[in-house]
This record gives sequence, structure tokens and C-alpha cells, in this order.
Amino acid sequence: MITTSDVGRERLRLDELPVRPIHRKLVLLVGAGLFFDLYELFLAGTITGVLKQQMHLSTFQLSGIVGSAFAGQFLGALVIGRLSDVFGRRRMFMINIALYSGFTLLGAFSPNITFLMVTRFLAGLGIGAEMTVSDTYLSEVVPPQVRGRMIAMAYTIGFCAVPTVGFLAKWLVPLQPFGIEGWRWLFVIGGLGAAVVVFARRDMPESPHWIARQQNKTALTPFSAIVRPPYRARTTLFSAVMILQVFGYYGFGTLAVLVLDRKGFEVVTSLSYLAVTYLGYPLGSLLAIPLMERIERKHLVMGTATLMAIFGLTFGFATSVPLILLSGGLFTVASNVFSDAIHAYLPESFPTAVRGTASGATYSLSKVSTALLPFLLLPLLDRPNGPGLVFSVITVALLAMVALVGIWGPLTGRRALDAE
Repeated sequence: MITTSDVGRERLRLDELPVRPIHRKLVLLVGAGLFFDLYELFLAGTITGVLKQQMHLSTFQLSGIVGSAFAGQFLGALVIGRLSDVFGRRRMFMINIALYSGFTLLGAFSPNITFLMVTRFLAGLGIGAEMTVSDTYLSEVVPPQVRGRMIAMAYTIGFCAVPTVGFLAKWLVPLQPFGIEGWRWLFVIGGLGAAVVVFARRDMPESPHWIARQQNKTALTPFSAIVRPPYRARTTLFSAVMILQVFGYYGFGTLAVLVLDRKGFEVVTSLSYLAVTYLGYPLGSLLAIPLMERIERKHLVMGTATLMAIFGLTFGFATSVPLILLSGGLFTVASNVFSDAIHAYLPESFPTAVRGTASGATYSLSKVSTALLPFLLLPLLDRPNGPGLVFSVITVALLAMVALVGIWGPLTGRRALDAE
């Protein structure tokens, strides 16, 4: 019979394993899924200006299209994150990416705004859990001494999607290949690419930490455990952190085209500028790789969020093209070092018993915040000096998050999982 001490020794053995080719293969497979997760997230912000112009949408309709995808992602992160604790990380990996692939392809053929909103919501159910399950899975399958670096590698692969979306949009939006609008082709590319990832992931192994827990026949920790001691304080902290960080991270990604439009740039010109600033996303994630194991996760999160506030405020008030491109590029670089750090920091802060549940529940709140963000920030954009006002609000949210992490954030570093 397997005892608790046997499981503890097995986990310690797993944490002491050297980096092997299988670890690099898993990083590649996870990174491929993250690529289409981030493709989806930044596709919404990239095509908003296009849809507004081509379909003559009101601000409310535009907010509905952006918000519907994030509402689906909220439910996906909450439910599938929990199910990954129940049925395993691998199974949920297959389900969530398949949902995204199918409904994104269907959305490409939307005959009207209502159909597009529905398919965006349903695709969101699938993609919403990708980051949560990826963070949980990688934190459990790679050795702790390289955990941060390998998570950053996976996200570097993923963030290559952001400039890809930018340059594809710049190329396809003015065209109508085979008589079909360019924005629809962006959906087709995302859906078909995700289908390839589903096939590639079919042989992924299950998380050894999750298997060890199942072998010990430990009773499943109830969902409500994360809002009771000893997890309540940490759940509350990361819930607030995930709500506030989206003001900066997704506020830029979803509103940048509209901010540039408000500054007086044409849509195609805005897409060109955005494609250039989007190069900062993979570059920032690449920069995070050597930093992740050299700087304590908590301090890296705080420092990069502060830089995001500074560069974002500059972007909001800038009027010259060089300053817009420079501040936008620096913002995206800082935001992606931040992103890699927070994606390692969150799952490390909870034990295996509730890691998927807690990560999914707190991360899902970022989707609620992101879904509501357009309704909060888009009206501000229509006011005098709207771009500066929008990024002033973003700055306040980011600095509030930095203060919360500074006061109550745990230190995690390179320690083994479940070690206090």
C-alpha cells in the first residue's frame, strides 16, 4: 500500500530529476497551445477597429464582441481549472484546445454580430483554461531549479503569436482572398492551427504530481477549500492581483488600436504601428528566461508592473510617432517579463491538492475584469484627452496591484512544490 510518506518521497524524487529531452518536448507542446491562446486574446484587440469600420458598430456592440470572448474564458478557466484537479491535467488540455479550434472556425463564417458573439463566447470556454492548465502542468512536470526558466520558454513560444496576429492583420485586413473578408481568414488560421495542436498533444503524459496524489487515494479537496483557512488569504490576494493586472496587460492589447484611432491615425496605419509594438511581446518573454531564476518571483512581478505603469502612461499621452512606438514597445517588453513571472508565481503559491482549482478560480477573475474592461475604458476614450485618461486609470490599477503583492505576496523562488 502506498503511504503519504511514499508519495512525499516520490515527489521529492521527481523534483530532483535533471532536465531531459521529454521536458523540452513538453515545453514545446505547451508553448504551441499558448501560441493559439495568445493569438486569440490579441486577435480581439487587433480586429476591433476593423469591425467597427466595416460593420459600423456602436461602442456598445464593439464592447459586446470583445467582452463575449472574455466572458467565455472566465467560465472556461473556472470550470476546466477545477476539472484538471479532478480528472487530470492532460485530459483538460485536449478538451479545451479542441473547443477553441471548433468554435473559432465556426466564428469565421458568422453571418451577423449575434452569431459572432455566441461563437466568441463558446471559443472562449475552451481557450480560457489554457494558461491555467499550462501553468499548473509545467509547474508539476519540470524540475524546480529550472521551473521559472522553462515556463518562460513556453510563453516565449506562445508570445510569438502576438506579432504574428499583428502582421497577419496588417496584411489580410485590406484584402479579400477568394472574396472573403480578411478578418475572417484570421479566425480560420487560428482554428486550423489549434486543431494541429490537438493532434500533437495526443501522447502527452499526465502530471506525475497529480498521479502521485491519485495513487495515494487522497480525498478530493472540495472547491470551497480555497476560500477557507489556510488558503483563504492567499486566494483573496491573488484574486485581487488577477483582477487588477488585466487593466495594464489586456488593457493595452485590447484597446491599443482604438487608442491610436482616437489619436487620429487611420486603421491600417494603426495596425502597422501595433504590429511593431507587438514585437515587444516575444522579446519581453525571451528576456524573462534568464531573469526568472535570478530574481525572486515576487520582486520581478512588482518591478515589471511598475515599469508597465510608467511606459503605459507615456503611451497614453504621447503624440509623436517615435514616442508612441518606443513607449508601446517598452510597455510590451515589460508586460511580458511580468506575464511570465506571474504565470510561474501563481501556481507555485498553492499546493498540489488545490493548485488547479485555485489557479483556475483566481485566473478566471481576470477574465471577468477583462470582459468588463471595454465597458469601463471605452467611454473614457471618447472624452477629451481620452487616451491619457485611459492610461491614467490603468496606472492606478497597476500600482495598487504592486502594493498588494509587496505587502502580502509570498516568496516562492526555486523551492520544491508543496514545500513551505
